Amino acid sequence: MTKIAVVYHSGYGHTAKQAEAVAKGAGSVDGTEVQLISVADAEKHWDDLAKADAIIFGAPTYMGSVSAPFKAFMDASSKAWFSLAWKDKIAAGFTNSASQSGDKLNSLIQLAVFAAQHGMVWVGTGLMPGNNSSKGSVEDVNRLGSFLGAMAQSNSDAPPELAPPPADLKTAELLGERVAKAAKRWTGKA
Repeated sequence: MTKIAVVYHSGYGHTAKQAEAVAKGAGSVDGTEVQLISVADAEKHWDDLAKADAIIFGAPTYMGSVSAPFKAFMDASSKAWFSLAWKDKIAAGFTNSASQSGDKLNSLIQLAVFAAQHGMVWVGTGLMPGNNSSKGSVEDVNRLGSFLGAMAQSNSDAPPELAPPPADLKTAELLGERVAKAAKRWTGKA
């Protein structure tokens, strides 16, 4: 089995929905086992992360960066960093904010640099941007046009039952599927 861990923080429930979509996509690949891990429970899962073939990181973008609880998880991973526990694992990331841009790219860059510090191999979306022509729509997959990771936008007054929108959840699902396939190839379990 290819083991995929989805480690995330969600302040209001929107990023948790995105994490579930990522996990659904990864789990759609035969021979894949997926584990959702909230950073609130990360202390109990260091061994699971060490055993994972891929780790997908997700956090809301607050004030142009990943959320403080996710940053605390990053800082706490220093023992894994020191022992090279995540070296050569597949990595990817996703983020959500209320604004269309909301500086989400900065959060994805932060996650990619974090993965690079751990010696991980980053996988982007592999998707063409949607909603960028007169024939495009907000219903397009990758409607926010991200290559580095999955982006989602949730209106600040919308509950998690209504946001992120289906297009953003589908984008997250496709990222999870791509990471699972990449992990299978990378580990020779394909």
